[in-house]
Amino acid sequence: MSRLSKTKIAICYDFDGTLAPGNMQEHTLLPALRQRPIQFWKEVKQFAKNNNMNEILSYMYLTLEKAKIHQHKIKRNAFKAHGKGIQLFNGVDKYFDLINAYASEKNITIEHYIISSGLKEIIEGTKIRKHFKYIFASEFYYDVNGVAIWPSVAIDYTAKTQFLFRINKNIMNVWDNIKINKYIPEEERYIPFKRMIYIGDGESDIPCMKMVNYQGGYSIAVYDPNKRGTKNKKSPKQICKELIEQKRARFMAAADYTENSKLVKIIKLIIDKIGVEKELG
Repeated sequence: MSRLSKTKIAICYDFDGTLAPGNMQEHTLLPALRQRPIQFWKEVKQFAKNNNMNEILSYMYLTLEKAKIHQHKIKRNAFKAHGKGIQLFNGVDKYFDLINAYASEKNITIEHYIISSGLKEIIEGTKIRKHFKYIFASEFYYDVNGVAIWPSVAIDYTAKTQFLFRINKNIMNVWDNIKINKYIPEEERYIPFKRMIYIGDGESDIPCMKMVNYQGGYSIAVYDPNKRGTKNKKSPKQICKELIEQKRARFMAAADYTENSKLVKIIKLIIDKIGVEKELG
């Protein structure tokens, strides 16, 4: 293979529970709105049920309502400021440069993407934002004063799969519904599914994992090694084991992104496999 022609791989990540522990809103946003996380998410579920509403739209609506009650103006820059307070899993801050360098040695270019139900504006405020080609996540519409007034994008677990197709066809927006439905032979697509890796932490990632697996790509279930289960709730590790047993995910590992971790070793082996397959044609 010519050294001038590099193979592209897309690694797609969920965010909450995948790159950072817990829900991103719980780190600094909910405390700023004087909300206890357990109570807030309980209210979100109940509000969605009472109004036959999508849960993502429910939490976005209630976020704005709580902000009004406590006179906390939600501006784009305020969300980004909350992103600065996000704690990441071990090794995440150095992982992207590490894995990019490894792939480059194999004549492979990696493009990193986020596909998340969380808030795009918060992710944009994190120190790892620069590593992503595009962030597909829920976001708000802002008025002329830059204050959030309405959801512009709401991504739930089933809606996530469309963004795999956007990456597959190099559609870096959420509004173009013509190109995404246009037939393009697989060999002419920007990044074939067989060169995609999807990394997620649980049940909300199942549709994306199944889609990538079905199309010949790779899915990895990750779990927070510091979280334990309770009598009424499975541990993250138990959830990942079930994803493997049910053949939803192909691999599993702790959410540890340090150089010698099991997760990074799995990703490197997948990169090696894709590189060999490309060489063999």
